Amino acid sequence: MKDYKIAPSLLSADFLHLQRDVEMINASEADWLHLDVMDGVFVPNISFGFPVIEAVGKVSLKPLDVHLMIVEPQKFIKEVADTGAWMMNVHYEACQHLHRVVYAIKDAGMKAGVTLNPHTPIELLADIIADVDMVLLMSVNPGFGAQKFIEHAIEKTARLRRMIDAEGLQTLIEIDGGVNLETGRRLIEAGADVLVAGSFVFKANDPPAIIKQLKSL
Repeated sequence: MKDYKIAPSLLSADFLHLQRDVEMINASEADWLHLDVMDGVFVPNISFGFPVIEAVGKVSLKPLDVHLMIVEPQKFIKEVADTGAWMMNVHYEACQHLHRVVYAIKDAGMKAGVTLNPHTPIELLADIIADVDMVLLMSVNPGFGAQKFIEHAIEKTARLRRMIDAEGLQTLIEIDGGVNLETGRRLIEAGADVLVAGSFVFKANDPPAIIKQLKSL
C-alpha cells in the first residue's frame, strides 16, 4: 500500500474550542496539521495569524504545515519559522522571485512548499521543481472551506506525478480542497502523497474515525 499522509485543516476547527480540537488531532492517526493563513487580499477571506499559529504549535504534536494565502509571503518567513512550523507553503501566483523565496524558507530551517491555484499549470514549475520539498495543488479555489472538488485536479495530480518521477525527485504532492473518501482515493491513485481535509474531518460526528478511514484508502 502506498504510504501517504493526512493533514487535517485547522480552518474547519471549532475556534471556540481550539485546544480541544488540536488535542483530538494529536490523538488521531493524522500525520500533519494544516494551517491556512488568509489576508483578505490574495484570497477573499481572512482566517488567522501568527499568534494563533504559535499557540497551536505549543499544543500540537503533529508537524505544522503552514499555507500562506497572502500577498508578499516572503515578508513573513521569519515569523512563520518562529512559530515552529515544519513546512511553509507559498503560492506561485504571489511570488515574483520564487526561487529566492524557496531558499529563504529553507535557510530559515523549514521545508519549502509551492502552491498552485486551480488555473495555474504545473509546467510553470519545471525550472524549480527540483528545489522544492512539496507542491500543493489546490482542488478548489482558495479562500473558503467546504467547496466542491474540481475534477481537473485528478488529471493535474497525475501529470505532476509523472513530472516528478521523470526527474527522479522526492518532491511530495499535496492536495487541498474537497477531499473526502471518494476523491481522496482517486487522488492517491493519481499519485498524491498528502491529503488536506477540513470540513470532512472537523464537521464529522467522529473525526478520528474519518481520519482513520482516510488513512486506509
